[in-house]
Amino acid sequence: MRLTIDHRTTYRFSVPQGRLTQLLRLTPSGTDGQAVAGWGIHVDCDARMRHGRDGFGNRTTMLYVDGPIDSIEIEVSGEVLTNGSGGVLHGSLEPLPPAVFLRTTALTEPSTVLAEFAADAVAAATDPVERLHALNLAFHNRFALDRRRPVSGQSAAEAFVLDTATPRDLAQMFVTAARGLDVPARYVSGYSPVCFEGDARPAPHGWAEAYVEGLGWVAFDACTGLSADQAYARVAVALDSAGAAPVAGSRLGEGDEELDVDLHIGRDSPQD
Repeated sequence: MRLTIDHRTTYRFSVPQGRLTQLLRLTPSGTDGQAVAGWGIHVDCDARMRHGRDGFGNRTTMLYVDGPIDSIEIEVSGEVLTNGSGGVLHGSLEPLPPAVFLRTTALTEPSTVLAEFAADAVAAATDPVERLHALNLAFHNRFALDRRRPVSGQSAAEAFVLDTATPRDLAQMFVTAARGLDVPARYVSGYSPVCFEGDARPAPHGWAEAYVEGLGWVAFDACTGLSADQAYARVAVALDSAGAAPVAGSRLGEGDEELDVDLHIGRDSPQD
């Protein structure tokens, strides 16, 4: 499948800023299941960019802008070619052992009710993959999908007590629950239209990967209740959503900021 992506992030400041420093996790890496046919990062002002990788193996771009600056638009666009793998990840750069992804963070701190929900969800399954599919489907059935922008800093435990959940929160709850079952799990950020069909302005997507001994990393999306397939462009992984955020950084200056995200994803299947 060919996924064409055009993602614009615009920041507007109420007071001109003296300096901006941004860490961008906006560039996908190639794996056996996805090839990056073309990709570019464009900024609408004078900026310095330094490309590298972080400790999780994600491709990163450090962006430095000297002020005064009252707005900035960051655009990424390109094509990613994917193929079906049943959700199993092969050929990815893995600098860390799976056991690292058993660690908890402030956003993935377990709660008693979340742990009990996970235990009940997998009680009837014995095979490791079946247990993870049962967990994924349980979250899918438990929550109505919230298409709004996620609440900044909301943890898995805080999201679990609500009746609706964004894709980010669903993924983060799955990660938290899987770790509670002693399964290494991580948050994945990227692009997919699957949860936003018909939405003219979808958001960057989030899902999860869990490690199965003898099989490797397997992708699960509680938004659909299924494994991630060829309609997903995988960009970054981390212990939680904050660690895989597309844009993070700091600014030197007072005042407020306004964020606007505009994303368009096209897909063409092989028969097209």
